[in-house]
Amino acid sequence: MSERFSEAPISRLVGFEVQPSDIADGEPDAGQAIVNINCGPQHHNPMGRVHGGLVSALADAAMGIAFGRTLLSSEDFSTIEMKVNFIRPIREGRLSAKAVVIQRGLRIGFVECQITDKRGKLVATASSTCTVLAGG
Repeated sequence: MSERFSEAPISRLVGFEVQPSDIADGEPDAGQAIVNINCGPQHHNPMGRVHGGLVSALADAAMGIAFGRTLLSSEDFSTIEMKVNFIRPIREGRLSAKAVVIQRGLRIGFVECQITDKRGKLVATASSTCTVLAGG
């Protein structure tokens, strides 16, 4: 299991906080990830709400890290499809994206994510399909 996907330059640029993988009973949380961001006016769209692109990027980061944690060191991956459903708008506060790999085959995987606000209210859901690339 690799944490190399937790250190993406885009995460530092945007301000994502990637939670380290927990290790329970000596086993890492392969296939899971939590990524947080503190949102404020700098993340607003013209309507004064957090831009949907930021919410999408948060989901993409969490799902990518979750899937990346299932890979061998010799493998990379690429997202081939992603869908986001926006449930409620947010103006500011902490968002948390929790992603879980639902299915991981030899070449294709499916990941789901829930994005919640600081009160635990659902803000958005997302899913993605990833493909494993050999020769990382």
